[in-house]
Amino acid sequence: MGFSATILGCAGTELTREEDAFFRDVQPVGFILFARNVEKPLQLAHLVSDLRATAPDAPVFIDQEGGRVQRMRAPYWREWQPPLDMVEALGADASRALYLRSYIIGRELLDCGIDANCGPLADIAQADTHPVLRNRLYGDEAGQVALHARAVADGLRDAGVFPVLKHIPGHGRARLDSHHDLPRVTTDLETLRDTDFAPFQALADLPWGMTAHLVYEAIDPDLPATLSPRMIRVIRDGIGFQGLLMTDDLSMNALPGPVEERAGRARAAGCDIVLHCNGEMEEMRKVVEAAGPLDRDATDRLAAVMRGRPDPVRLDIREVEAEFDALISRDR
Repeated sequence: MGFSATILGCAGTELTREEDAFFRDVQPVGFILFARNVEKPLQLAHLVSDLRATAPDAPVFIDQEGGRVQRMRAPYWREWQPPLDMVEALGADASRALYLRSYIIGRELLDCGIDANCGPLADIAQADTHPVLRNRLYGDEAGQVALHARAVADGLRDAGVFPVLKHIPGHGRARLDSHHDLPRVTTDLETLRDTDFAPFQALADLPWGMTAHLVYEAIDPDLPATLSPRMIRVIRDGIGFQGLLMTDDLSMNALPGPVEERAGRARAAGCDIVLHCNGEMEEMRKVVEAAGPLDRDATDRLAAVMRGRPDPVRLDIREVEAEFDALISRDR
């Protein structure tokens, strides 16, 4: 049986019979979890186990960035300040702190069976980056962002968790929230190559990547990157990303048309996998049909990625936490 070219969500804290049967039938590449799926550690571990039973070896993804975007929260898991706030406070210590923080996050995820985190973000913060994104970023200069994003990726991988590079090829110039509107970038191509695209090029070796839902007028004035063959060629040939390329969530309103049309157009543009997050069964059925199975190139990329599944580096978690807390306390 081939894999459906999808990563799918589920509706609640337990897998329903309908979801179980559906996932066993369609075999998605992976699953993604949100706050609606998370209550406490034992419940979460059971849900992850049940999901993986339907599609053996399928990675289970989550967004655990810190700040506003963290699906697992106190009292069972650590709370994290927004990344940009921490970077600005720590200065020269920021990269080390991001590594330690990401290792701790990765260990918390893996303890519940979750083995993929949607990060690092390699978008560059601008003065007018939309507030929904800005303090989730790691800096306002390409070299700094690349350094910090690499630290995040290394921390996750050393914890045994896949990192997911996002939002390729750069979302920092967006002045609108792509959950609701379609941002447009008017910057010239040379500037984009020297700035926005540069951190992604520096991390192009990462196994998973996620597209950006915004228009780059210098490359394709008509289509957002997720749906644009021209932009996917830039991601593959210009930036050099050769890992598995997934869309950002298809349910976001930056994309035109019904969700199944978005899925088909993203696959036709060159995205390997479409991401559908809201867990609505009727939508999922339409998305799976429109996305179709993985093609040969994506199947080969998936096999290579899974052969490189991260092996945990068993650092003493108490020492890691103590070093991180000591770095953070210097700013107080």
